[in-house]
Amino acid sequence: MKLDSVHFYVENAKKWRDWFVNHLGFQAAAHHSSSFHTCTEVVKSGNVCFLLSSPLLPTSPVAEFLRQYPPGVADVAFAVEDVEAAIAHAKIHGATVLQPILEENVGGTFVKSSKIAAWGGLTHTLIERGVTGDTDNSFTASPSPRVPASSLITAIDHIVLNVAIGDLERAVAWYENILDFKPQQVFKIKTDRSALHSQVMVSRNGNVQLPINEPASRNSQIQEFLDVNRGPGIQHIALRTRNLVSAIAKFRASGLSLLSVPQSYYTQLKQRPKFPLSDIEIAAIAQQEILVDWQEYTPLDGRNNAPLLLQIFTQPIFEQPTFFFEFIERRFQAQGFGEGNFRALFEAIESEQIKRGSLQ
Repeated sequence: MKLDSVHFYVENAKKWRDWFVNHLGFQAAAHHSSSFHTCTEVVKSGNVCFLLSSPLLPTSPVAEFLRQYPPGVADVAFAVEDVEAAIAHAKIHGATVLQPILEENVGGTFVKSSKIAAWGGLTHTLIERGVTGDTDNSFTASPSPRVPASSLITAIDHIVLNVAIGDLERAVAWYENILDFKPQQVFKIKTDRSALHSQVMVSRNGNVQLPINEPASRNSQIQEFLDVNRGPGIQHIALRTRNLVSAIAKFRASGLSLLSVPQSYYTQLKQRPKFPLSDIEIAAIAQQEILVDWQEYTPLDGRNNAPLLLQIFTQPIFEQPTFFFEFIERRFQAQGFGEGNFRALFEAIESEQIKRGSLQ
């Protein structure tokens, strides 16, 4: 299994196509799919493929979604080796199949797909592809494994799902039983004001990471998301980049709004044991307000190659405080998620809640 694409339902697909191109350096796909009731645009960067759909008529499924939920992620699609086997397994374990298996041939790519209901308005499309001839670079073609060096964003690192209080165990069991994910890290973050619990789920082959959050207090930022989103849904998507400092400088120049980090954070950071960065590196990171976390590491060859996580988060991209993006760089094969960065993010979002008046 691997991530195939993410489908956003929005009010104006062309506006959001231009937003991804102008703010994040995505490329608009040469081919897009529209029907008489729905307009769909496609943007790509590296191995990332986003579909953006908006309604042309009230009968559009996108219009129905937007009557129930604010704009956001409606579907996360997974590429699987055998869609018939995957759907049969999902049905045995109680999944609701929303779309039976469809078969089509697009530009030499043979595609089988089916869709299942997930949490709230979220669905998962399962896709099997087989090449039958020359492709035409349609948006339905699988992302190329060769990422152009010019791509600021190279891949999706992880996708985060928020569920209601008390639903974390059920959601974990659902992804275990239906899609054969397995539990990994557990986080319990608590401040003086609020708290959350999180369970990281990973696909069996390790290609897909899906942290699931639930609120652990009534005023949690997760609860605010659930209230505004009118149910569970995708809170954020982490996009991987080769050089986060350089990418964020470009994103800021394009006008992208990002969460702020106090400079005192970096003073405290340098006091932690085995701080792995030079003064020049931490100065550049602090200038861009990037979070840093690392695993303790004892070098055998005298070089300090501690596994390192660099992360930063946008403000919510839509009008409501729901969905946002994360940008991440993993150095020296850093795996998983650092609790220091997780807590720093939690506290940064708390600060934004206080500004909005939704956290006292």
